[in-house]
Amino acid sequence: MVPALLYILTRRMLELVALRFRSPRSKDLEIVVLRHELSILRRQVTRPELSDADRVFLAGASRILPRRHWSDFFITPETLLRWHRRLVARRWTYPRRGRGRPPIDPDVVSLILRLARENPRWGYLRIQGELQGLGVRVAATTIRRTLARAGLDPAGRRFGQSWASFLAAQAAHILATDFLTVDTVFLHRLYVLVFIELDTRRVHLAGVTAHPTAAWVTQQARNLAIKMGDALSERKFLLHDRDVLFPGSFDTVFRSEGLRVIKTPVRAPRANSICERVIGSIRRECLDWILIVHGRQLEGVMAEYVGHYNAHRPHRDLGLKAPEAAPTPLLAARASPRDVHRSDRLGGLIHEYELAARWPNNGTPHALQARTRAARRCRVGHARTTRVPSWAQGTRDRRVRPHFDTRQCSDLCSNLGAESCRNMPFGAPRPRTNGLFH
Repeated sequence: MVPALLYILTRRMLELVALRFRSPRSKDLEIVVLRHELSILRRQVTRPELSDADRVFLAGASRILPRRHWSDFFITPETLLRWHRRLVARRWTYPRRGRGRPPIDPDVVSLILRLARENPRWGYLRIQGELQGLGVRVAATTIRRTLARAGLDPAGRRFGQSWASFLAAQAAHILATDFLTVDTVFLHRLYVLVFIELDTRRVHLAGVTAHPTAAWVTQQARNLAIKMGDALSERKFLLHDRDVLFPGSFDTVFRSEGLRVIKTPVRAPRANSICERVIGSIRRECLDWILIVHGRQLEGVMAEYVGHYNAHRPHRDLGLKAPEAAPTPLLAARASPRDVHRSDRLGGLIHEYELAARWPNNGTPHALQARTRAARRCRVGHARTTRVPSWAQGTRDRRVRPHFDTRQCSDLCSNLGAESCRNMPFGAPRPRTNGLFH
């Protein structure tokens, strides 16, 4: 600031010296030109930006000029007073030693934004109360600033239900159905009637026929009502297209169960999009790779695939879980590739993988040990040394003493769900039952 002030004062002194050698006429002309330029600048610039050196010079020049010429300045007395107050404030303002109030925890910010996005009808106080119930104490003004900083409007303007959330809320009460057509190798057309629960994605195979008459379709509706039982009464809507294959008696069966039948618009397959996607999955994953000869084969193939679809196939809408998935077993250690078992469906067209059950190294439960010994106590009562899976025994090889006779072995094998192996010839291939080797 000081060098700039010295430079301006030196330049002004040189200009005053130079003016002494000019004629009064040239000075007046230069003043007129400068005033005109100043008027032009005032029209273009409403409020010019001044530096500290400019303020010092103008303040000093105002003391030299007579009062009647103060109107030539674009600075008013209020401006001078404001400059003085600013200088006084700067003189008595000390630098901050601390950073003020500590910022809010980022985890709390993410939690506030999550509650606001997942609950668009919640206001600031509602979010504050929910956070207080979770053990987080935050002021309502802090919540308001956090939402405003993230670009979220208040509750009255933030609420707007999307189509995805609307359909997800309605899916818990909707049952959809549609026909699937399959052409055999002899160019005979077969019809498959499928139902799907939109919330659980559980598929029900109604039946397969070459002649979908009104009586047959109505009977399949009755069979489904008996099969679902009370679960059908929880549904409120039945969704299907306007195909002539759905007679009035078919809708009457579901109306008697308390369901409202909704027919999709003409040529609007997206109105029943979930059922259409299921049919597409059946074609891409199963029927496009199998040659169908007759209806009985198609019924077996469809039953096998529907079992895979409901029990094992993951779904994105269900968090990559199956509709009827069994709970994942808790493993004592990290699973190795040897612990992953594969089971084939439809002759190896579809593979399913699962982890073998594992127990701690302190041994197998007594009931399973007894069943394992009884299952291995076969072959006309002779004890054999058999390799036992690592998940069933603590050691690899173990000679089993003959604790059971052939009659007990036959009874236990039948209880395990396998045929009796008492009369099997020695050295014959042993069946696998429930993970137990005979």
